[in-house]
Amino acid sequence: MIIEVRSDSLIPPDDQIRTQIETMAVSGVLPPGHQLPSIRQLAADLGLAAGTVARAYRELEAGGVVVTRTGRGTSIAATAPHLSERERRARLVTAARDYVAAIRRLGVGQDQALAAVRDLL
Repeated sequence: MIIEVRSDSLIPPDDQIRTQIETMAVSGVLPPGHQLPSIRQLAADLGLAAGTVARAYRELEAGGVVVTRTGRGTSIAATAPHLSERERRARLVTAARDYVAAIRRLGVGQDQALAAVRDLL
């Protein structure tokens, strides 16, 4: 499982973690039962405070995306929730906003940026 937290993003790190794990669960990249890293391990891997990762895991559990069992850790829930159309749209806008900020930092023009997206789709 690869999670990337961007320090230059306007999105708080715990939201970035939550969104990425939820997206991977909903899309099937992380199948039901997949064991997530421990809070301490993921925090160390990402260079974040354990409380930041713990907050993301708590929100995922409250949303029914993951299940935490004492002594067994945290894993993807048997049935991950599907995103509502409103939530899907909100995430699309956030991703687009982050992409536009990145291409501006790179000095890439609109045609080249759109071509890159088309190639990946």
